[in-house]
Amino acid sequence: MWILLCLVVVAGATYGYSKQKTKKYTATATLAFGSNQLDQQIAGLAGGSTLDPLAQEASDVEVVKFSGVAAKVASLLGHGLTAETVSASLDVKGQGEGGIVGVEVTSPSPNLAAAIANAYVSQVFDDRQSVNRHYFKSALTIVNKQLAGLTPAQRFGSDGLDLEDRAHTLALLAELGYNNVGVAQEASIPFAASSPKTKTNTILGGVLGLLLGIAIAFLLEFLDRRVRDAEDLEMIYRLPLLGVVPKSVALSRPSRPGESKLVALPPADAEAFSLIRAHLRFLNVDRDVRTLLIASPAPGDGKTTIARYLAEAAARLGSNVLLMETDLRHPTLAKQLDLQPGRGLADVLIGTTRMNEAVHSFQLRASTGEGASGRALNVLSAGTVLPPNPGELLESSAMDTVLGQARFAYDLVVIDTPPLMAVSDAFTLLTKVDGVVIVGRLGHSRRDVAEQLHEVLASSGAPLLGVIANESTSGGPIPYPGDGGSSQAVPSDNGVSSSEEFAPTAGA
Repeated sequence: MWILLCLVVVAGATYGYSKQKTKKYTATATLAFGSNQLDQQIAGLAGGSTLDPLAQEASDVEVVKFSGVAAKVASLLGHGLTAETVSASLDVKGQGEGGIVGVEVTSPSPNLAAAIANAYVSQVFDDRQSVNRHYFKSALTIVNKQLAGLTPAQRFGSDGLDLEDRAHTLALLAELGYNNVGVAQEASIPFAASSPKTKTNTILGGVLGLLLGIAIAFLLEFLDRRVRDAEDLEMIYRLPLLGVVPKSVALSRPSRPGESKLVALPPADAEAFSLIRAHLRFLNVDRDVRTLLIASPAPGDGKTTIARYLAEAAARLGSNVLLMETDLRHPTLAKQLDLQPGRGLADVLIGTTRMNEAVHSFQLRASTGEGASGRALNVLSAGTVLPPNPGELLESSAMDTVLGQARFAYDLVVIDTPPLMAVSDAFTLLTKVDGVVIVGRLGHSRRDVAEQLHEVLASSGAPLLGVIANESTSGGPIPYPGDGGSSQAVPSDNGVSSSEEFAPTAGA
């Protein structure tokens, strides 16, 4: 998103800036320079130094840049022009070794740009013609003096005749206005603006925005302290990954008012929880996990949703399951299940009601292809009237009695707790249950908070079982711990697939 944002913003800003700038047009006229050595030979001054091509080109450019020309052009054209504005609009540069010099004029007006360029090269031509005429006249004066100094015999000799021919040539050149500079091409009126180059600038702005966005994205990735993938959870808590719950609309769908049955999840989502149940079973083959506590470090990690659907998964397989809510500060389970206000765990703990009177039993709606019907889920919510001392109630002997009754009456008790790093209410429950599962929400849970919780749990003596990665967007298979990511159902000792595990235990 940052890359896209920077790309759009910078490219858009560049486009807007380019569109607001005044359009300028460039007209180009060219001059062709002859050889100075030829001029010297014509004038009878052969033997002078010969410039190399680059030096000759630099000399021609300096001739064109002569400041006196700009003043004459400004006076000739008017339009409020000055010598400074004409000089500022000029760009004179050589165009190779052929003696070609280009005069580029840039102006907001295409007509004015062409007029200045043409007037400038014409003025350079006229000035050079005047200079050459004076040059040839001066050379003619010298030759005539040389002729006047000859005797009659010398005058009719070879030297005298050569001087006579040279005098006639110089007189002819001066009269005809010989010029070693010519206008090679006049400037035409430009139709397209030379600046701003909106398209080019926008492309360059887009490239700059793309690079800026990539840099920001890498910086944010480096500074981001959120847990990004399931492997991060494994490394932070040093616990096996029990499963990955995909980000799903069905999991976040609020209950409809008056909905009397728990709606079955789509097969893909339901399979995620079935696999988690199977993984729990095979990671703890020597332990009878009857009370399972679902915890998370901070609010919003989705532990209540995980606890709910994990309990449903076990109930759909035939287990007698109790879903117990111990968050007596901010309970959300009643809202999720659309429970009517009534008695709950808080009422049981203060002794105003019995546990069996506070438990609600819900008929589960059969999943697609599910043969069994009539499966139920038992729910013990927090209650309507919340106590002022939730921590003391959860630590009391009454809570021990509730856990003991639940362990005896149900095959599995799934306990939803308040966030461990937000309040300390649930810490006393960590050592009273058979297993603890930590939930982390990918892209939401903070790494530093998770690390703090790991330090607390490491010294708590809690029976930690593993971690669950919530809201994964990778769309990959749910890995079985220790198998390198295989999503296949794990067969049990008697050959039954993992989806059929956790039937009620004998004697429960």
